[in-house]
Amino acid sequence: MLHTDTRETTERGEHEAAAATSELFFQRCLWCGTPAYRRSFCRACGSTAFRRERSAGAGAVVRRTGHTPHHTWFVAMDEGFNLLCQVTGTEPVVVGIGARVRVVRTAAPVGQGLPVVELTHPATSSERWW
Repeated sequence: MLHTDTRETTERGEHEAAAATSELFFQRCLWCGTPAYRRSFCRACGSTAFRRERSAGAGAVVRRTGHTPHHTWFVAMDEGFNLLCQVTGTEPVVVGIGARVRVVRTAAPVGQGLPVVELTHPATSSERWW
């Protein structure tokens, strides 16, 4: 991964320690302020200058990623970036578009590197994806 911030190499120990907890870090472009998750350049302005920020860890389910072996969904985080993650603690049929989630772990235990979230407030029946 392209190192866009010199602090990133010195904070690697902090980031690895955070991976065992529910702390989620994202990037914010220094030029236009667009939030992103694990990007090497800003999708809005093309800049490679980012600062790392800590996410509150809350978001809403946007859509399912399709027929995958894992329970994966796209989540729109409250800070403005999208995140591909696994939903834990419930069956896939219970998760609906608009359901509120929070980050439980920043990396999945099976090693694919996806953050793990759990439902905090299910979507209403009219908001579900089926």
